[in-house]
Amino acid sequence: MTGNPTGAPRVSIIIPNWNGLKLLRPCLDSLRQQTFTDLEIIVVDNASTDGSVEALQREYPEVRVLALTTNGGYSGGSNAGIRAARGQILVMLNNDTEAEPGWIAALVDALDRHPEAGSAASRIMLYDDRQKLHSAGDYYRRNGLPDSRGVWQTYDAPYNEECFVFGGCGGALAYRREMLEDIGLFEERFFMYCEDVDLNWKAQLAGWKCVYVPQAVVYHHLSATGGGVLSSYYVGRNTLWVIARNYPTALLRRHWREIVSAQWAVAREALRAWRGAAARARLRGQLVGLFTSVRWLSARKATLSRRRAADAYIESILT
Repeated sequence: MTGNPTGAPRVSIIIPNWNGLKLLRPCLDSLRQQTFTDLEIIVVDNASTDGSVEALQREYPEVRVLALTTNGGYSGGSNAGIRAARGQILVMLNNDTEAEPGWIAALVDALDRHPEAGSAASRIMLYDDRQKLHSAGDYYRRNGLPDSRGVWQTYDAPYNEECFVFGGCGGALAYRREMLEDIGLFEERFFMYCEDVDLNWKAQLAGWKCVYVPQAVVYHHLSATGGGVLSSYYVGRNTLWVIARNYPTALLRRHWREIVSAQWAVAREALRAWRGAAARARLRGQLVGLFTSVRWLSARKATLSRRRAADAYIESILT
């Protein structure tokens, strides 16, 4: 990444896409309605075969299209967009979302009011049930399992209040360029799923907070571009990779029994549903994650050597 160039827009919205043209149109139409206009929109196309690139060039001339020749997944596509972006605030957005007109304005306002925050999490609602939450920011359990605050719940207190959270869902999340230059980008070997959790960990360890912004509203189609066997495998593997890469050693010693118990509970549930392809994929992911976690020793050492947050603080923000 390079510094923000003179005359560049303040905000860059980065949308990874893979064969998602039908979803992209309503997403981009909603971005045309944003009240905050000092922005650029970058669609990173992961070698789609559905005519996404041609349609975007024809129908959305205001959009910068970055056409990749191979599918780099969410993490690779996002990083390509971040490297091409010119804004001071870099906003990740899934292609299967639609944003309220004040979405970007609310994220920018929150970051302006909270200089200690390196990221700002959106309020993500279910597309087909707009009174229910998909994410009011993300939390991370001491047992090593991440999850979304308020998921499946009707939007109400306490999720209508701005607060600091462990991190945000990468489907609609704003990052400061300064923070990414400090901690690095998404780990591309994750390919998809949990790469945002990994980045949330790196941010918190480096002393950057995340603010949840309930006024920044996005609606999300669930599992429109992934899910099932695909998500089960990557979540199974990458959940363990996140622990191997980031979980502080002293806290790992304190909570390893909870972590093992949580992984065994996931495996036991998958074994009960063994006939299902998604269950078998989750088990494969867990096994791969377990036996390949050693590859992250050097990355772990580098992350923890740069940390600025004490164990007591980290434990205080775990659920």
